[in-house]
Amino acid sequence: MPSAPRARQQLSRPTFYCPIPSRTHPQCAAFDASAMEWLQQQQLADPELLRWLTQADLGELTGRTMPYGDTEALHVVARLHAVLFALDDGLCDEDEEAADPARLTRETGRILAALDAPHAAWREDASAYARALREIREQLATRMTGSQMRRWIEGMRTYLTSLPWEAECRRGATLPCLADYLAMWMRAIGMAPSTALLPAVGGYVVPDDDLDRSGVQALTEMTHVLVALDNDLYSRHKEVSRVGDTLNIVDVLAREYGLGLAEAQHEAVRQRDAVMVQFLRLQETVEPQAGPELRCYVRDLGAFVSGHLEWARNSPRYDRDGHHRGDWWRPHPAVGSRAAPEVSIAGWWQGLAAA
Repeated sequence: MPSAPRARQQLSRPTFYCPIPSRTHPQCAAFDASAMEWLQQQQLADPELLRWLTQADLGELTGRTMPYGDTEALHVVARLHAVLFALDDGLCDEDEEAADPARLTRETGRILAALDAPHAAWREDASAYARALREIREQLATRMTGSQMRRWIEGMRTYLTSLPWEAECRRGATLPCLADYLAMWMRAIGMAPSTALLPAVGGYVVPDDDLDRSGVQALTEMTHVLVALDNDLYSRHKEVSRVGDTLNIVDVLAREYGLGLAEAQHEAVRQRDAVMVQFLRLQETVEPQAGPELRCYVRDLGAFVSGHLEWARNSPRYDRDGHHRGDWWRPHPAVGSRAAPEVSIAGWWQGLAAA
């Protein structure tokens, strides 16, 4: 269809369907304080970015998405969240000049080199992000099996290599198609390293064969997409207001189907809820066939989805002008999507229930 200029119309925030109970760790405030102190020591953020990150309450994010976790491990996770948010705000979202695909490719390559070779001598041009993430890798290594560490590094690779693609989408005159957007955003949201950490933080080891089962992989990918789409739905107001950013599922759907923005938001909610419903169905299928460690992992995926939403509901980062006041939760899923699931995620509805 013809390209259309990006619109910057504001919308009312939708409500969210997520029947998974949310819990929180009692040490959220301590996670946040130690993460912000550590971030200052790493010299990753100027005073304005540090103030903005402090408002995000990343200790709350950590404690709500992994409420069952070991306290010391969660201090490390909070630091990881701080680095990734600093990277996102400092090099991806907030500064058009900084969010240059070529610059990001160089930066992410240096980070991955540091993660792949943690004992190599430092290069003179090593960035502060690479140094900080290699320190986090060293801290995680004492708590992870070799397989868990490999999965986490692969998760970091998935995330980091998607950032130049995201930057290119942000700089483009027109929005990407829906297929490209979903493929990019479920990776660039940074969920792959987060879900890879769940077993280590929870103190259990899931056999690789279990994690590689198609149904379990589908649940993991659904978690990534749910967090990505939820982020789009609650953060669009902030992104449009602050930097005029319309790289968002709502605006992509408006372009894809020729919809007004309000109807596109309704469609985004319907498509997001279809994933939520399928996630719950597949959970019910996988859990009875799972051993105790895999059951923990499947449970923890759901806890991440609900905890992430609960954190966003209370985070000043996304509610500077009271946009999140009023109803947040919805008891039933929206139905009646105008489209079948996009091809990149359609496999979740095709024969995975028996996997």
